[in-house]
Amino acid sequence: MAQSPVPPDPTLPRRTSRQAARTSPELMAAERGGATEGLAWLGRTPEVRASRTIRVLARLARFVLFGLLRFRVDATGGDLVPSGGYLLVGAVHRGWMDPFLVMHALPLEPRVWFLGSGPSAFDARWKEWLIHRLGGMLPVWRGGVGVEQHVASAKAVLDVGGVFVLMPEGGISGPPDDLAPFRFGSALIALRTGAPIVPMAIAGSQELYVGKRFATRILPVTSARDLLGASWDGSLPAAGSRDELELARRLTDRFAELLGPAVAAIYAGTVDPPTRPRRLRWLTWLLLSRRPRRRRPDPPPTGSGAADRPRPR
Repeated sequence: MAQSPVPPDPTLPRRTSRQAARTSPELMAAERGGATEGLAWLGRTPEVRASRTIRVLARLARFVLFGLLRFRVDATGGDLVPSGGYLLVGAVHRGWMDPFLVMHALPLEPRVWFLGSGPSAFDARWKEWLIHRLGGMLPVWRGGVGVEQHVASAKAVLDVGGVFVLMPEGGISGPPDDLAPFRFGSALIALRTGAPIVPMAIAGSQELYVGKRFATRILPVTSARDLLGASWDGSLPAAGSRDELELARRLTDRFAELLGPAVAAIYAGTVDPPTRPRRLRWLTWLLLSRRPRRRRPDPPPTGSGAADRPRPR
């Protein structure tokens, strides 16, 4: 029996427009004297073992998120996770909590590495220093040099048996219970690496407050070959060709067909009634470099004939 759709939560902060960046990625890169991506930025082989520091920080994060803030996660499918050396394709991506939900659903080892936005993560120098020291992210800058560096990043993580995480939506805008349009980059990386793919549905991170509920569901391991089926003969088109882009488009559609229903199925379990207290809602934007702008009230009309002008609604 088909499930009835979950009505929208009227207490959720609506994202009606793209959030305004503090500055463009190009200007940020220029201020830094240029921006490096991926392995060139990391400057070392991605770690697959969790160091003592990582283990301590993981325990601290669990204490804060699931102890002090009382976040609750309904995580299913953990028994489907392979031992390592795979791509994780996750959606939906609606906030800073999503990477923690991915790490919560997976073992501490092998380590998880995210293809993340440099402009969003590196809005402060200390953040970049900390991420570089701890690892776990390989940055991408919008308008960069293409997908080749990110394919190289994925291969470096996969070669040491790590987990390379891709969020095909490329940002946090979109409905809480449905997918935003997927970009082709994740499919290109999946095609060029040929690695096993673990799809993961995520829900609940669009708003944070004390006691917030989340849900994750890991789906069975698959591959680009399995997802494309008989429509693909298994031969890779020339890199950057129209044929490759068309194949990536078809694989991207398959990602969406797989993850869309899974997200819709788990979303209902993350919705609290409007009467539930929502303490510390500012947590929603705590680790985001961009915050939604509050609309300023329209100034009162002034000048000749002001009293006859219609008031803004």
